Parts: sequence; structure tokens; C-alpha cells
Amino acid sequence: MARRSDHSREEIREMALEAAEKLIAEEGSKALSARKLASAIGYTVGTLYLVFENLDDLILQVNARTLDRLHARMLEALAPLDDPTERILMLGHSYIAFADAHPHHWELVFEHRLPPEKEPPQWYKDKVRRMFALVETELEPLAAGRGSKAITQAAAALWSGVHGICILAISKQLDVAGVDSVQDLTHSLMSNYLKGFVG
Repeated sequence: MARRSDHSREEIREMALEAAEKLIAEEGSKALSARKLASAIGYTVGTLYLVFENLDDLILQVNARTLDRLHARMLEALAPLDDPTERILMLGHSYIAFADAHPHHWELVFEHRLPPEKEPPQWYKDKVRRMFALVETELEPLAAGRGSKAITQAAAALWSGVHGICILAISKQLDVAGVDSVQDLTHSLMSNYLKGFVG
């Protein structure tokens, strides 16, 4: 068993987050526990809780890293595109692709619930808000003079629709409905919504 003096607080934090990400990827979020993480990094649970407030705090930190990766992936996907409609469609496709490639991490972001009396910290809310802001920014060239409220509402509608497809796809419900391609379904949803928005 390692001693706290073997690693700095920041090193223990990074070790724990990497171990948590590995455990989630291999076994799913329900396998995540403080005892397993402490064992994986060679420290006690007590040491873990000197670095994180509690398991909820650790999960928020893991989810923040997932949101950062998703945001970076979406920006990367946009980079080669100039057409506003293509850029919006690519956001949806890259979101679906990320969820498909990292289903357990993606699920944990949206399934984890804090106790009713506990609010997510502002820095975490900002990361979530940044995802909606990305869609809003890409919608602006297509907004045809609409105000910010209409753009915000359109971004929320698109995001919610694509997110719903993700949930159904990961839970295998779309297979039952006879959907062959999640990406084709996403494209249909977004392109038809955009036709109405632009028109």
C-alpha cells in the first residue's frame, strides 16, 4: 500500500481519475466504487477522500473529462467544413459517433444524479452549457434574422432529438424498432428540422 508521501495530491487525483475511466470503460459505471479505485491505485479509501470530497465529486471530475473530450471531438469534426448546414449535421454525427465509441462514459454523464440538495458546481454547468453554445453558434448563420431566444430553443430541440436517438441506440431500442442506421436516423431528424428552421 502506497503512502501519501509517495505521490503529490495532484498525482493521486490523476491516478484515481485514470483508474476510474479505465474501470468504467471495462465494466460500466455501476462497477465504480471508492474501494475499487483505492485498490487500483494502491492507496486507502481515506486517502482518496483527501483528494475528492466524495464519490459524487470524483464522478463529476470524470464526467468533466468526458465532456472535454466530446467537445474537442466535435470541434475537430467541424474543422474541415465550411457549409453551415454541413457543420450542423456533423455536430450530430460526431455526437452519435462519440457515444457509440464510449457508451459507458457517455451514459455516466447523463445518468449520474447528485443528491436533491446538491447543485452541480458552476464550472461543471459551464462545461454542459458549452455543448449547447456550440450548436447555437453553428445555427446563427442559418437563423435568417431570428433572435437569440429562437436560436437557443432550436439548439435545445436539435440537441434533445439527437440525445434521444443516442439513448435509444445504446439501450438497443432502435434495433427493436427496425432502424438499420443510427447515423441515417440522426441525419433525417436534423436535416428535416433544419429545413423548417431555415425556411
